[in-house]
Amino acid sequence: MKKKSMLARFARYYKPHKTLFIIDMICAFTISAFNLVYPYITKEIINNYVPNKLMTMLLGAAGFLLGFYIIKAGLNYFLHCWGHIVGVRIQSDMRRELFIHLEKLPFTYFDDNKTGVIMSRMTNDLFQVSELAHHGPEDVFLSLITLVGAFIMLAIMNVYLALIVFAFIPFFALFIILIRKNMKKVYKETREAQGEVNADIESAISGMRVSRAYTASEHELSKFDKGNDRFVQSRYKQFKLLGKFHSTMTFFMDFLYFAVLLAGGLFFYYGIIDVGDFTAFVLYISTLITPIRTLVTIYDQIQEGASGFKRFCDIMDEPTEAESDNALCPEKLNGDIEFSNVTFGYTEGDDAAKVIKDFSLKIPAGKTVALVGPSGGGKTTLCHLIPRFYEIDSGSITVDGYDVKELSRNCLRKSIGIVQQDVFLFNGTVKENIAYGDFTASDDMIVEAAKRANIHDYIMSLEGGYDTEVGERGVKLSGGQKQRISIARAFLKNPPILILDEATSALDNATEMLIQSALEELQGGRTTLVVAHRLSTIKNADEIIVITSNGVEERGNHAQLIAKNGIYKELYDYQFKNL
Repeated sequence: MKKKSMLARFARYYKPHKTLFIIDMICAFTISAFNLVYPYITKEIINNYVPNKLMTMLLGAAGFLLGFYIIKAGLNYFLHCWGHIVGVRIQSDMRRELFIHLEKLPFTYFDDNKTGVIMSRMTNDLFQVSELAHHGPEDVFLSLITLVGAFIMLAIMNVYLALIVFAFIPFFALFIILIRKNMKKVYKETREAQGEVNADIESAISGMRVSRAYTASEHELSKFDKGNDRFVQSRYKQFKLLGKFHSTMTFFMDFLYFAVLLAGGLFFYYGIIDVGDFTAFVLYISTLITPIRTLVTIYDQIQEGASGFKRFCDIMDEPTEAESDNALCPEKLNGDIEFSNVTFGYTEGDDAAKVIKDFSLKIPAGKTVALVGPSGGGKTTLCHLIPRFYEIDSGSITVDGYDVKELSRNCLRKSIGIVQQDVFLFNGTVKENIAYGDFTASDDMIVEAAKRANIHDYIMSLEGGYDTEVGERGVKLSGGQKQRISIARAFLKNPPILILDEATSALDNATEMLIQSALEELQGGRTTLVVAHRLSTIKNADEIIVITSNGVEERGNHAQLIAKNGIYKELYDYQFKNL
């Protein structure tokens, strides 16, 4: 992306806060103007008021300076307080925009990107952008005004001495241009390394119980050390360049002092300037060096912020889930589903990697169809294709005759309830997690859904009842309890289409029987697609499809498949041979 385009994108985030930003810039301009007045008044005091014993003028100038300093203190307060608030507000706007965009990205993006890396972009990167949003325009504007103003004031006193001093500025600019390319590359590496470290930490904390169970702490530490070492190395490169940059800039600023003292001393010696002008020149060099020092300091911040904003833009430029311009949203879907010659693979263009090939299946509204077979046959993938979590490569999927590509994703997904093996509960209360089925539901409706899922009595036994915190990912609940909360969500949602993806496979037999009764009630009157390894749970399905890596091998009801004496009969006998 071109720099001009990046600047334009960055600038638009100031628009909602332009009034505060303009006031901030006015304050910066006023401070710069005050800084330029002080050396001039000093020159007048030394050349005129003191030698001529003009006490009234001297006291007036002193009072004038004191008033300036009081006003300047107030302006600095505004800059440091409300200037930062502008940055924080911009950061908040960008974080919200990023979150909304993430909510619309296809599942493939999250398959390919680590959660910790995304989190790093939302926190660390946007913090640096916030700092740049505040300090960048303000400090650069203040510095440029001061530099231009100091040059004009110096030129008014003696243009030749001013030109001697400013002759060194192009060398400063050239050095920045030469070092900028390497700085940009190193900052990008540092951001990437920091994101990887965050990803490793997020993964290690989420999987803490697994690593402890398998005594894999050393392995996790080894993985962490690799990422951490990469971060250290990238920081080493960064600080090495910064050291070169800052040491050169410090030498440059010291050399300016040297130049003005030498040149100014010679000009004074030969009577070209007087003592007041010489003093003012020295003070203006101090005024001149302050913005240069600010620019040197902010250069690091600009690189950090620009790198963070580039990574922010990388996510914002990711295409969201495609939606038809004329997407349909029927008032009600009955749940008549049909797969017609569907082919799908997670990797584009690789025919050998297709998970599903030329798959066809019709599920009449209100019927239950079960998918069984060995792992890797694409059963769960088929479940993900109905709500359009992924886009098929060819063929079509219809609901009530509507191609799912023609339906609004929101409308389609509102008509589908999903109960999975790996239940995800959000960090919040029991009530909040059940309410995911319908955020408009009343408390009575939530309780009724919990009762139908056989979880109400357990919830009431908790100290906080429905207001009990479940912990991160529902860590405070058992697998069966989490599963029943997931079922309660589906009851509350009351969708015409239900997908049960290995909903009981991770549970013990007693818990499975309790949950199975809730699932059977949930299936009543709904089009249901069941993925199951435990064949006892799908004996009453209207149709059972046996899927292997070769596609559909067998189909029929339980009795018909047993009579065929094929793959299903083999799987069934294997599961029940010891009973």
